[in-house]
Amino acid sequence: MTTPALPDGIPPFEFRQTLGRFASGVTVITAADGEERRGMTASAFVSVSLAPPLILVSVDHRAQMHTLLSRPEVERFGVSVLSLAQRHLSDHFAGRPGPDESVPWFSHEGLPLIGGSVAQLVCRKQQVIPAGDHTLYLGLVEYARYTDDDPLVYFRGQYHELI
Repeated sequence: MTTPALPDGIPPFEFRQTLGRFASGVTVITAADGEERRGMTASAFVSVSLAPPLILVSVDHRAQMHTLLSRPEVERFGVSVLSLAQRHLSDHFAGRPGPDESVPWFSHEGLPLIGGSVAQLVCRKQQVIPAGDHTLYLGLVEYARYTDDDPLVYFRGQYHELI
């Protein structure tokens, strides 16, 4: 399907449908809110640079995580790349918690991360970039660990696994 060019770009529905054709991993962005641990499911995550090690996450202005990450005193955030077995956590942090949800939190130097995930990153906010109805948070990776487990994959609005 093709959509003609418009002065303000293509309509949001068409944009969402088109970019849904891009398969992505599923991450949970985490941060500490005082003593509380907060998380948000995000597929808008990308590596930016190897030297220095930089990543970028995109957060909707309406998200509670946006309010938290916008605070000057919140200097670090975490990124956990979910494993195939963690689909329920993707739903949980997207606002659809299941019954008796148990999040396998663990902490690295006071920053909450998701245990059992394929990879975890601890990032220091480097730059905050307004971008339409989202804000882009550029983070310097200060800590990383990973496993060889299979990741959770999202494509055309559904979860998939690598075959």
